[in-house]
Amino acid sequence: MITQIEHGDILEVHLARPPVNALNPELLTQLREAIEQAPARGASGLILSGGPSVFSAGLDVPYLMTLKRSALAAAWGTFFTAMAALARSPIPIVAAVGGHSPAGGAVLALCCDYRIMVPGDERRAYTIGLNEVQVGLVVPEGVQYLMRRVIGGYRAERLLVSGAMLEASHAQRIGLIDELAEADALLPRALAWLHALLALPRHAMLSTRSMARADLIDAVGRPEHMGLEGFLDEWFSDETQAALTATLARLKKPG
Repeated sequence: MITQIEHGDILEVHLARPPVNALNPELLTQLREAIEQAPARGASGLILSGGPSVFSAGLDVPYLMTLKRSALAAAWGTFFTAMAALARSPIPIVAAVGGHSPAGGAVLALCCDYRIMVPGDERRAYTIGLNEVQVGLVVPEGVQYLMRRVIGGYRAERLLVSGAMLEASHAQRIGLIDELAEADALLPRALAWLHALLALPRHAMLSTRSMARADLIDAVGRPEHMGLEGFLDEWFSDETQAALTATLARLKKPG
């Protein structure tokens, strides 16, 4: 479910679970392992890429809906550990967002150092955001912090509470996305950003980066910031189950 592509000393970790890179425990475990093992493979930088029209549709909700509480806790745990692996990576990571990136897909991108996104085409604009509230889910504190860290508290509050999905151009204007690039330029731009960063004095750059990301690591690395037990209580509530069931029904409708 993960493809690894070497570009010299930069390793591209490509999500490869069609059709929409839904995040299940197997994919997330492979992602965590690839991120953690990359430095030992000689990688100086990483690119996280996904599908051409959907970077990742987020967690595999139909699968999660089949699980009892203990199995569901373990499944969510794989997501949180993948987040932590991205945040703790000792080498910089660019998210190359080639399409829509809702919920868990946006979370993975927010754990990276830099985000480049394809704006879309003449048919539709690609979107990104934390839309959990729209499907009946509470956004954990650690995930909320990711959004606040990038775009500021008040703006994050408005987007989180409404579960808004933003077109790529809007996301770029408010800083949620750092750069826009057409599909054929996405990988070259990701490589160019990393090459420019890696050309700096290595120790000074990496040490400064480590200090600058300490708050991010703290936010996603503490279990209390994810509030898993409370999240599971909410998941099995009648209101959340009804909202999730309605969402799945809409997704199954043709067109």
